Amino acid sequence: MEVYLVRHTETVCEKGICYGQTDVGLKAPFLEQFESIKKQIPADTIIYSSPLSRCVQLANYLAPSIITDSRLMEMHFGDWEMKKWDAIPQDEFAPWMNDFVNVAVPNGESFVGLHHRVTDFWSEIITQNNSKSIAIVSHAGVVRSILCTISNLPLKDAFTNKVDFGELIKLKL
Repeated sequence: MEVYLVRHTETVCEKGICYGQTDVGLKAPFLEQFESIKKQIPADTIIYSSPLSRCVQLANYLAPSIITDSRLMEMHFGDWEMKKWDAIPQDEFAPWMNDFVNVAVPNGESFVGLHHRVTDFWSEIITQNNSKSIAIVSHAGVVRSILCTISNLPLKDAFTNKVDFGELIKLKL
């Protein structure tokens, strides 16, 4: 079974903005990147997508029919959504930075919270599609979570998996 992990292309957000589950648009031009990604995925691949528009737009370009799943959304950054990272109060930011795996963002979630919903999705689709190719169009946090799962990498080391905008990672399971 082949699995294609695809991160959405670059967003309109300026650098340094925390936008997790906020539904932000894609930075133009992006069709050339979409086409490059499409050429790497077999036509009969089942496409799963985060319901956020930055992923759905790419997923719809890849296939006429997609399956959206809210478990594929980026981490919920709660009170920090759409704030500049350097404007987050230090007394909130420091505990999370010291243990982002277990410490939840105020009114948001922790990385382990994201990981639980992603592994729930992953377990379900792997058993359902054991012989078909699938693509998952999602976010950096989701891709890192899946990579931690398949490589037994501790969640605290998730950021050693660099995941660029528009990147496609092909896995053979």
